[in-house]
Amino acid sequence: MKGDLLNPRTGFRILTVAALAFLALGLALLFPTPPAQAAPAVEKAAVPMAEAQAPHPALQTDVDCLTCHSNPDMQIALPNGDPLRIGIDPEKYAASVHGSRGFVCINCHADITGYPHPEQTAQDRRDYTLQFSESCKTCHEDQYSEMQDGVHMRALQSGNRNAPACADCHDPHYSAASADDQGGSSPIARAEIPQTCGKCHAGIFNDYKNSVHGAGILANNDPNVPTCTDCHGVHSIADPTTAEYRINSPQLCAECHTNAEIMEPYGLSTQVLNTYVADFHGTTVTLFEKQSPDQLTNKPVCYDCHGVHDIRATDDPEKGLQLRGNIRATCEKCHPGSGDNFPDSWLSHYIPSPEKYPLVYYVQLFYQIFIPTVLGGMGVFVLSDIYRRQVINRRKPTPPAEPTPETPAAPQQDSDAKEETHD
Repeated sequence: MKGDLLNPRTGFRILTVAALAFLALGLALLFPTPPAQAAPAVEKAAVPMAEAQAPHPALQTDVDCLTCHSNPDMQIALPNGDPLRIGIDPEKYAASVHGSRGFVCINCHADITGYPHPEQTAQDRRDYTLQFSESCKTCHEDQYSEMQDGVHMRALQSGNRNAPACADCHDPHYSAASADDQGGSSPIARAEIPQTCGKCHAGIFNDYKNSVHGAGILANNDPNVPTCTDCHGVHSIADPTTAEYRINSPQLCAECHTNAEIMEPYGLSTQVLNTYVADFHGTTVTLFEKQSPDQLTNKPVCYDCHGVHDIRATDDPEKGLQLRGNIRATCEKCHPGSGDNFPDSWLSHYIPSPEKYPLVYYVQLFYQIFIPTVLGGMGVFVLSDIYRRQVINRRKPTPPAEPTPETPAAPQQDSDAKEETHD
């Protein structure tokens, strides 16, 4: 054994192993192995949504979120007891305007980057909705700015928590595109507008759905028929109770009712604005509009006679203004005791023609010929008299005046007489 240790070859092997051991020890000291970390503790969710799923350290795609939230019936309870739906139908979301354009959950839920989620601070469901309205501003800054001038935002700022915010009208998970490729309202979104507004304005919706306008949009989705946003606006909704709105309402109605392309399918007159402005009512309102736009006029505008949301067809047996009894009752709102014949002078916003009100048309035609003829004849007579006095009479020579007995003879004549006597 001692001989083996003294063998040079054996000694070299021992020194090599020792050197490698020292090298390994030095590397271990320079580059220590990190200690194993325990898995993070997972808070128990309010609903059993994470018990069967491993936690996601970072959420990057909808797949991560839908691992837990793909059940559309999933919900939690807020501090006041309100249920809050936190489940999503993946197919419906994929078909929505956000899903079809590739938006993922964290685009709106920017505060949620992993699991467990941040603590929920909303006390009730209304708090939750109002908190998320600010997130819409990130992508929809123009619309958000327009809302600041609208009646809804002013109501919210005054403390009315029930005034609508973005998500009340636009479901962020399931709403379809509100505009088509040409920038107009898409047919699907346009047909849903009355029901959307009706969630808060139920009484007005009931009036509208039975009106001539509502029947067209709700039953047939007629693109020519006005819906709520055509008259009130979309985001910058004006207060319809102001004097300014009332005095400008004839121009609002005229946007459609003076358009021949829109009115032609229904056989309606496009002279509504001209005939209104030409009579006493419209003339007075026009003067108010130019001189005192902030003053409330007591002269009738369109909706005083035709209604606001419950506008009926002119031949409607209950409220149609073609019926004598209906129009008389309408006039008596402002002219009580006016009598049966009072409305007879109204021409229903039509310019008289051989087909519409022929008697009025031919009387007007007679005066259109008679008055110019009389005035023209008088003008010719006056001009001819002026011409005779100023031109013809000046061209005639003026005859010499005959001497009178009191007028003495001219001196030249006396001289001539003397010469004749001398001769």
